[in-house]
Amino acid sequence: MNAHKIADGIFCLHADIQTTDLFEGIWPIPQGVSLNAYLVRGEKTALIDLFRDWTEAPKQIEGELASIGASFSSVDYLILNHLEPDHTGWLREFREKNPKAEILSTAKGINLVKSFYKIESGLRAVKDGDTLDLGAGKVLSFYETPNIHWPETMISFDAGSGTLFPCDAFGSFGSLGDRVFDDDFTAEEHVFFEKETLRYYANIVSSFSVFVEKAIQKLEGLSIKCVAPSHGIVWRKKPELIIDRYRKYASYAKNSGEREITVIWGSMYGNTKAGVDAVIRGIEAEGVPYAIRRVPDENVSYVLADAYKSSALVLAMPTYEYAMFPPMAYVLDIFRRKHIFGKKVLRIGSWGWVGGAKKEYDAIVEGLKWTSLEPLEWAGYPTEAELAALEERGKELARMVKA
Repeated sequence: MNAHKIADGIFCLHADIQTTDLFEGIWPIPQGVSLNAYLVRGEKTALIDLFRDWTEAPKQIEGELASIGASFSSVDYLILNHLEPDHTGWLREFREKNPKAEILSTAKGINLVKSFYKIESGLRAVKDGDTLDLGAGKVLSFYETPNIHWPETMISFDAGSGTLFPCDAFGSFGSLGDRVFDDDFTAEEHVFFEKETLRYYANIVSSFSVFVEKAIQKLEGLSIKCVAPSHGIVWRKKPELIIDRYRKYASYAKNSGEREITVIWGSMYGNTKAGVDAVIRGIEAEGVPYAIRRVPDENVSYVLADAYKSSALVLAMPTYEYAMFPPMAYVLDIFRRKHIFGKKVLRIGSWGWVGGAKKEYDAIVEGLKWTSLEPLEWAGYPTEAELAALEERGKELARMVKA
């Protein structure tokens, strides 16, 4: 593939990753992910962000560099906005091909270059407001935006073209093919990328939403005409759309999400499933939208995305050997780690020998600041009276969402 021109002297280079590997070793990417890097060329040349050797990404990028008469050895500056290995894993190989290029990052980033890759020379720490003049009118400015989602993160900006290089901020899952710009994709394709942006945010960034809001506020004075992240679409027609989308996602950490419910359930022999069906009848009677995710059948990545977006949850699980159904315990541990705060929650479930899920459940959700309805548990298959009570619980939760 060829490099994609963003503006005079500015190009997007991207590698599509199609693999059964899990992103960060956790999150599935069945539709792939893009690794984007950017070349900015004045009298001198800067490469913004790198990649790792993942499904021959270096080979893909090398071909795109060649399409514009550039190469790894022609780079004068390597700018590392973020040191996570998907953006830096090929750094030693790059340094072997190009020992003269100066590496720029924040002070914390430079420390990670040293500790991760044992490179000690040709390094420059930059701080908030520093610039790099490439000549021919190309001047890059740097803004420290820590904890999106690592503490060393910064954002680079070319004021001349209005191009923002935010690395993982404003990114998404999903490979791009031979297109990279927002106006290259159909409305149907944008629906897909919006879902994958939410899943990416919930999986990767949600724990750091307060820092996302701070970064967006910090960038408000810039005249941004293009948002060029290191994963996903390059936004040149409507850059405000992806910024507003991230602003909305960040707000879920405070306002608990949209007025909808995510039903997360697991059942061993159908007894808990019967209770779930009754709760859903109650939700439907109140006309509140809902999503359904079954564990462990559906990966926690998708469960997390729906749960993060929703203001209310139904958690349905049987007791398993005197404790929680193990797949649900894993989901709740992820919720704790990802700070899924402030939800309205109904917990239900069946038990066989004796109940026991409550103790473990209460311990794992302590600190999440959930508003919980009285849980409802039953032995074996629910009675007609219990089914009626479960349906009423669904109505009650839905009414709380609408309030």
